[in-house]
Amino acid sequence: MRALTWHGKHDVRVDTVPDPEIINPRDAILEVTSTAICGSDLHLYDGVIPGMMSGDIIGHEFMGRVVETGPKSTLQKGQRVVVPFTISCGSCFFCQKTLYSACDNSNPVANQDVSENLYGHAMSGLFGYSHLTGGYPGGQAEYVRVPFSDIGPIVIPEGMEDDDVLFLSDILPTGWMAAENAEIEEGDTVAVWGCGPVGLFAIQSALLMGAARVIAIDEFPNRLDLARKLGAEVIDFKQTRVLDALMDMSGGLGPDAVIDAVGMEAHGFAPDTILDNIKQNVGFGADSAHALREALMAVRKGGRVSIPGVYGGFVDKFPLGALMEKGLKVKTGQTHVQRYTDELLRRIGEGEIDTTFLISHRLPLEEAPTGYKNFRYNQNDWTKVVLKPGMTSA
Repeated sequence: MRALTWHGKHDVRVDTVPDPEIINPRDAILEVTSTAICGSDLHLYDGVIPGMMSGDIIGHEFMGRVVETGPKSTLQKGQRVVVPFTISCGSCFFCQKTLYSACDNSNPVANQDVSENLYGHAMSGLFGYSHLTGGYPGGQAEYVRVPFSDIGPIVIPEGMEDDDVLFLSDILPTGWMAAENAEIEEGDTVAVWGCGPVGLFAIQSALLMGAARVIAIDEFPNRLDLARKLGAEVIDFKQTRVLDALMDMSGGLGPDAVIDAVGMEAHGFAPDTILDNIKQNVGFGADSAHALREALMAVRKGGRVSIPGVYGGFVDKFPLGALMEKGLKVKTGQTHVQRYTDELLRRIGEGEIDTTFLISHRLPLEEAPTGYKNFRYNQNDWTKVVLKPGMTSA
């Protein structure tokens, strides 16, 4: 089959690789019909996530049609399913508490030592996202093996298009959980750093949850325009000092809740960002956390901080004093996708949530390297890229 493989920093290629096979009785094999490039995939593309090996198949946002099942799979051949990016067993301590992204059984023991050393505990399994998370082949491919297929996949009703439901795999529930973690109350002012796909869904979710005002922070005009169309007020951080603007817009109080949808690769020309980026490039530091630092400084006293943006290593110049002295509440984590899929699928079906507005490009799988390059370097115009393995090049 054809699949997108990682070969180093800014080097992804569509190669011919062996077809996946059933390994465990709970497995299923999907023929992938749609798969998307996620902002988190850019961390792999930029070479800042450890544990990648040359030839790894990447991609964790995908859906497709079931073509083969193990004897203990609950899926049936021919069903269309969306697959959560988190791989969860459904029966461990954490899965029983619906903390699916903390599953204790989905990351093979051989891959656990490094993440235990980094984080104190082994990470759960994720599709296409390094050997820290199990080394599972991802879904930017013609076919993919889905472990624990009786727990994760969401069966899609006939009549719903791929574009309507594909983002149930990651970014829609991630944006929803980001807003939920912000513990939004009726009338709140919420500030969101980053108007990429997760940030845009966090904006949409926050408004649905009762926020009176959402203030979106980014630098790209098209992304800011998408946020504005959702109902957000916007700040262009290239044109305005964000902390001053937020204080002015909130009457000197600060936002009630803040959401960092940027993560470990904050860009821009703030002094701390420049130093972080230098350290990333020389391998000295892992994370560029300007957005998180700014969010902690901006949120009002007693406010809430939600961090859906991915962080993978260590951060210095961290305003721990602001976190403590202001009495802030922080929630973060990889998304517990399975917790939200039923409700979000219902909201999509009823027309309450639009998932297609941010798609800017649909490409054949063979053009995935072009999609990655543009999604990384032309973020104003390439807001979301969907890859179609069955599509032929123009």
